[in-house]
Amino acid sequence: MPLHEWPKRNDGQEHDLEHRSGYPFGFMDEGAKKEIRRAILKAVAIPGYQVPYGSREMPIARGWGTGGLQITLALIQPDDILKVIDQGCDGSVNAVNIKKFVAKVAGVTVTTDTAAATIIQTRHRIPEEHMTDQQILVLQVPYPEALREVEPSEVETRRMHAEADYSRMWLYLYEDIVHYGEITISYRYPVTVNGRYITDPSPIPRWDVPKLHMADTLFLFGAGREKRIYAIPPHTTVVPLEFEDHPFRTENFTGKSCARCGATESFLDEVIDNTEGVRSFFCSDSGYCDKRREQCSR
Repeated sequence: MPLHEWPKRNDGQEHDLEHRSGYPFGFMDEGAKKEIRRAILKAVAIPGYQVPYGSREMPIARGWGTGGLQITLALIQPDDILKVIDQGCDGSVNAVNIKKFVAKVAGVTVTTDTAAATIIQTRHRIPEEHMTDQQILVLQVPYPEALREVEPSEVETRRMHAEADYSRMWLYLYEDIVHYGEITISYRYPVTVNGRYITDPSPIPRWDVPKLHMADTLFLFGAGREKRIYAIPPHTTVVPLEFEDHPFRTENFTGKSCARCGATESFLDEVIDNTEGVRSFFCSDSGYCDKRREQCSR
């Protein structure tokens, strides 16, 4: 749901949920939600900029999605439909438990269908299906600082971002080419957002990076442990760092297909049967794969 269409509180419905669950609507108090929403608005206004916020304690350990969960709980409304995935899978332990928790404290409907969801919380993947301007994608981020590989000091990385001093990042990529003949970064591939900030897109594979460019959807990134929120608004340029003679490229699955649904244009996970040594490939996005199988069976 677009930010300007956030509905007003339905006090009666939320009140009833608080009475039944024993928790405030959305678990967090209203002050915490307002602070996170203000941070989100600033992040949307300055694409790629990391906005600090007061990260709260959640009933899950830091590093398991507390940043994304706080964003979801701050935005969610009773009529929202929630989808949660972990590395593309709807049925992982992390995804299932987060869905159960949010459903308990917010009373929302949960789904595995990307097209039906209004809020999608994800770890390490962007869904294969095209998302619309009526949806928000919330990404769980373990390390929000894209410059951490080249500069350990938080004070110094703040200065580098303020001055757009990204020479050390370019040198890091150049040294990678010198040593290995190509840029070997397989995930967290650094991107330039809106022609200004070098940003960490979270640990998504390179396959997902082009989906951020000029998308219809609002992308929100939450790092609970690092206490940072940043955003890529709809229709924003997102350009991966590259050299003219070493352009950015995604993973290559030419000649491979999903063993379950036959997809050839999705991100595939390789599975090896150690007993027989057989290599198989499956769609990382379980919801996308299930929908394709259902369509093929009709």
